[in-house]
Amino acid sequence: MFIIAEIGQAHNGSLGMAHAYIDALAKTGIDAIKFQTHIAEAESSIHEPFRVKFSKQDATRFDYWKRMEFTLEQWKDLKAHCDEVGLEFMSSPFSNAAVDVLEVVGVKRYKIGSGEVNNFLLLEKIAQTGKPIIVSSGMSSFDELDDTVAFLKEKNCDYSILQCTTSYPTQPENFGLNVIQEIKSRYNVAVGFSDHSGSAEACIAAAALGAEIFEFHAVFNKSMFGPDVTSSLTIDEISSLTIALKNIEKALNNAVDKNDISKFESLKNIFEKSLAVNKDLPEGHIITFNDLEAKKPANKGIKASRFKEVIGKKVARKMMQWDFLNENDII
Repeated sequence: MFIIAEIGQAHNGSLGMAHAYIDALAKTGIDAIKFQTHIAEAESSIHEPFRVKFSKQDATRFDYWKRMEFTLEQWKDLKAHCDEVGLEFMSSPFSNAAVDVLEVVGVKRYKIGSGEVNNFLLLEKIAQTGKPIIVSSGMSSFDELDDTVAFLKEKNCDYSILQCTTSYPTQPENFGLNVIQEIKSRYNVAVGFSDHSGSAEACIAAAALGAEIFEFHAVFNKSMFGPDVTSSLTIDEISSLTIALKNIEKALNNAVDKNDISKFESLKNIFEKSLAVNKDLPEGHIITFNDLEAKKPANKGIKASRFKEVIGKKVARKMMQWDFLNENDII
């Protein structure tokens, strides 16, 4: 299991905030922190229409990307901070120029955002590094994924695929949990789940369905500004989710043999029941269903499961209400 908390742009262009997120997330039990490496001139232009008016601070989306940039030295400091707290530093590149930066910074693997899955220019650049690749499938059909997988195979890349829905926040009817096993069987690779729901249940369900890699956005407070805030988890939510995911992993790795109940013998004696009579019965009384009750513990009389065997038989002695019914009490 590999758990990634994505800071993305939650730092809002503040280097201090980015470092604060690293310190906070280091306490949650995750494995890696992921940023996004944006170089505005290399990936965008002033003509980009998406979310132009979402920020009162930025006149254009291009200006927003400029504000999200860090220098090479700042990226190195963020990587060093992640190393200090024992977390893997990751960042998704959105241009070939960003790959050059991340190679100098020193990443172990690359995460490909949903919008870049069919950007074979970028994939070629990353393939040349020889490092593992995690592909997010949010915007891709299976036909498109087939093309990407064929490309990665041709380059002998070590890759995995995340089921993802590019919708912010993702509603339950769009989680696509059924796709997890489809991806696994279709491509025979490690499969994960990239979540934008802003809640924990999607990742928990994905874990139970066989996902091995988990990614979700992090935010200090859901009232903060940012394009991913409503789709993010708070630090406390991430801590709880990480515990849940690791418990599910432990459960899946420890199969229960339902045929072996030896460990429950003592409990069975405590909680299972023996037959008793629910009223005073004279000697020779013919037992009916309405004469019987089942009482704890299990080893004080005939097993409750055998009640049909005693119906129609006579009691061999006078019995008092709530007496246990044993073999020598019936004839």
